[in-house]
Amino acid sequence: MTWLIPPKSERRGNGTFEVPDKLQLATANSAGSLPLQQLAADLRRVGCRAHLSHRMDQAPLAARRDATIAHPDGYRISITPDQVLIAARTAAGEYYAIQSLRDYLHQHGRTWPCIEINDAPDLARRAVYLDCSRGKVPTCKTLMALFERLARWKVNEVQLYIENVFTFSRHPTIGEGFSPFTPDDIRALEHHAGQHHMQLVPSLASLGHMEKVLMLPAYQALGELPGYRDWPGGTTLNPLDPRSIALIRDLYDEFLPLFKAQDFNACGDEPWELGQGHCQAAAAAQGVGTIYRDHVVRLYELAQAHGKRMNLWGDIVLKYPAIIPSLPSDLVMLNWDYEPDGPRMARTGEFANAGNPFLCCPGTHGWQSHGTRLSTAMRNIHQFAHLAHELGAEGLLNTDWGDFGHRNTLGVSLLPLAYGAACSWNMKATPAPESETFITRFTDYHFHDRSGAWAALLQAIGDDRYGYWAYHALVEDWHQGQALGDITVRGRPTIDEVELPDDDTLNDLIERAHAFDAMQPPASTALPAFDQVTLTEYALANQMNRIAAERVRDARLHRAGQRLSAAIYRRQRTALADMRDQLAYVWRLRNRPSRWGANRAALEAAIASTTAAP
Repeated sequence: MTWLIPPKSERRGNGTFEVPDKLQLATANSAGSLPLQQLAADLRRVGCRAHLSHRMDQAPLAARRDATIAHPDGYRISITPDQVLIAARTAAGEYYAIQSLRDYLHQHGRTWPCIEINDAPDLARRAVYLDCSRGKVPTCKTLMALFERLARWKVNEVQLYIENVFTFSRHPTIGEGFSPFTPDDIRALEHHAGQHHMQLVPSLASLGHMEKVLMLPAYQALGELPGYRDWPGGTTLNPLDPRSIALIRDLYDEFLPLFKAQDFNACGDEPWELGQGHCQAAAAAQGVGTIYRDHVVRLYELAQAHGKRMNLWGDIVLKYPAIIPSLPSDLVMLNWDYEPDGPRMARTGEFANAGNPFLCCPGTHGWQSHGTRLSTAMRNIHQFAHLAHELGAEGLLNTDWGDFGHRNTLGVSLLPLAYGAACSWNMKATPAPESETFITRFTDYHFHDRSGAWAALLQAIGDDRYGYWAYHALVEDWHQGQALGDITVRGRPTIDEVELPDDDTLNDLIERAHAFDAMQPPASTALPAFDQVTLTEYALANQMNRIAAERVRDARLHRAGQRLSAAIYRRQRTALADMRDQLAYVWRLRNRPSRWGANRAALEAAIASTTAAP
């Protein structure tokens, strides 16, 4: 079988179940109506008029509860020539069974080979982490559509990364100008997630990555080292200032009660300047690790007051491992590492040995990228998922970030998100990352393309040779080698200071990108709006990669003293202007308006840098 999310056990029978022109779908449980409605919609697209019923004794396709199925997310599907029976212990198991039936319909059309499927997940928490704070703030409509897609892949948890994009009534200036979520937004998102058996877990920066709060005049004095990295208040709270914990208490009091989930992610990662500013004397006396631990314990107590089990990124704990025994035993450690065979990945066992619950946290590599670093992402996900299984992790939290303005689109991250879902559900049967099998299955399932054309495009825009450099070179000053943009999108100088591919590699990347410029969406069938936007995002990613590589090639010639023709300048200006307009269009399809202006300013400056020869 060519499953995208493979089930655990399949036993083929004799004969086929022929889907009739009219088909009755039945469930004895009201919670089963939604997934059956999804299946009915899919059946209508292949010419079958399906309708829902509660007459279990008469329906050729029926879903029942079965207390003998061990796993709460597990299920059994039995297909005979006469009927299709679903058995599950819970509503979630029934939901996942019907998602598998939808996939079976995709594979076989209206002729279903007889089969018995017994299935259950490897990992309890199959989670996705989405950056909503470094540039793009998705609309609620986008997030709801994403939840449905993730649930189709049997993902059961989403965390939205929040630094400042929430409307805090006690601190109303924190989210101003960033299109923040409101309490009603969170309630609506949580309700929708729950309908698809997904938890919406709160996540809120509580130490580092606080720069967009600390830049505000009312909070600058709370920074550990104001002015760090040109941010007015720095990036990290001073944890020894009582006003800092009072601020966090206020934020938690408003934010955490909105969520039903037991877990809460207090973040706590990358407090870069901790111990270098106001805490310097205390750090010299006690050690930075002790200061960090004490702050974590205070956050833990605040979370406990709201009935939440605190989760924490594990990077600083591993930097100061002596503090592990003194941390609360039920503190969930989130060990992140985004490289295959990364050093923190190899230390996951330290959390397992300490007895702390933990998650393994790979990443999509969409950040600082136009099309992901796909091979790196898939190897990172696969290896971390293997560790999660081996060491007894609660689950896998697959992260998708948006550093330096978040020009990377949601669509390009969907393939590595799907791969993480497959590895979380059935690691053994998921194709290895070195194989192209999963990529071709993904483009078949979601774009109905079996020609291999879109699979080739995904691999081309996700070529690891683009590294991080293409993202920054796209908006870099052509002449001076200076990074452009305001404080929210500032990148690093790339062309002069970062190792880049040689000219032959650049030319190969440019040639491959040109070959895909004329790609058209598959014409065989109408795609859902969510997937149509995704194809548009892939095409844009290919365009941005090509322009970045061309800019690097031409800038090198200029800086080597070669006089470039006016035609080259015109080509650069036209390409950048067209791409700017397309990015503006794509941005609005899925996201709120905030922070687009900062990216537009960076692109306008890049266009200006190629207006004329100096």
